[in-house]
Amino acid sequence: MKGTARTERTFTSAPKSAPKSGKPTSTDVAAAAGVSRSAVSFAFNNPQRISAATRERILAVAEELGYRPSTLGRMLQAGTTNSIGVLLPQRLAQILENPYYSRFLMGVGQVCDQEGYTLLLTPPLQDSVLKAIPYAAVDGFIVCGLEIDRGEVAELDRRGIPFVLIDSDRHEGAPHVEVDDRGGAREVARYLLELGHRRLAVLSIDPGPDAAVRGYRGPLGRRLAGIGDALAEVGMTLDDVRLAEVPATRSDGYHATKALLPGAPTAILALSDVLAYGAVDALQELGVDVPGDVSVTGFDDLAESAWFRPRLTTVRQPIVTKGRMAADFLISAIRGEDQHPHQTLGTSLIVRDSAAKKPIKPA
Repeated sequence: MKGTARTERTFTSAPKSAPKSGKPTSTDVAAAAGVSRSAVSFAFNNPQRISAATRERILAVAEELGYRPSTLGRMLQAGTTNSIGVLLPQRLAQILENPYYSRFLMGVGQVCDQEGYTLLLTPPLQDSVLKAIPYAAVDGFIVCGLEIDRGEVAELDRRGIPFVLIDSDRHEGAPHVEVDDRGGAREVARYLLELGHRRLAVLSIDPGPDAAVRGYRGPLGRRLAGIGDALAEVGMTLDDVRLAEVPATRSDGYHATKALLPGAPTAILALSDVLAYGAVDALQELGVDVPGDVSVTGFDDLAESAWFRPRLTTVRQPIVTKGRMAADFLISAIRGEDQHPHQTLGTSLIVRDSAAKKPIKPA
């Protein structure tokens, strides 16, 4: 190849072809080294395509000019980014307020560390999850809490991007990880009913604006179905309980509980631990004893629930394991190894101090 025998040059000052301003480009390096742009690309990406002497000269010129190839461009050219995305259903500030996601992302991160992947959190763009997808340079997505007939899942299918569904309904074209939401909610509701409670209030995670048309779906639908199962055993239905639908934050649990208290429930069944924390905050502020006057239960068993006061009775779901399994499934799908598995993880009732027998009013 012409130019391979050229004597290596050492620059003591910027070469004449160096850019006058701005970042140097591969064109600048090619001009200064007397080679083509393809040779510059080969030097960084396919060194076997050029002689060692040519590559050394190109790298020396690049170093002198301060040129660095675009890492993202190189990854996209290779068709891989070694990064996975977590497609989130809410704005990042709301997500980070909920400790559930820190536990879930811990599990995802453990697999990323092990397999050499980076992690990109992808919240809605301009309040649209669909708009966020094209801007995420990732090899695949873990999709959290989205209904399968929404546009996001169809768009991922159309683009051929591997994805795994979490906290959703099953989709036959993709792996899916869920927990036994219905069984867990049935167990905690049954426990409160066995303690004698009949005036129940449910703090539900906000199902979104379409729930009135589509009904309750995904984990929320399964949890409410589990509560309905337990109520049916004592001749009650969901119509017999008060239901508040709020975002899954502690402050929203606090405000919703204050609004519920005129109905005088003897037990509050929260569908997430953070909502239960907010409920206890409100009750204690109002001088209502927990569990002496009102029992409170949660769902998740976050780390704080074991030392919260009173210690929270809740449903334990394996959050970190769910994150690990989601990442494992996604990386297998990216590598072409996936057989579209569906995995349901078990739940268990953790009885602590925040629930007790229904208070007996003096005659």
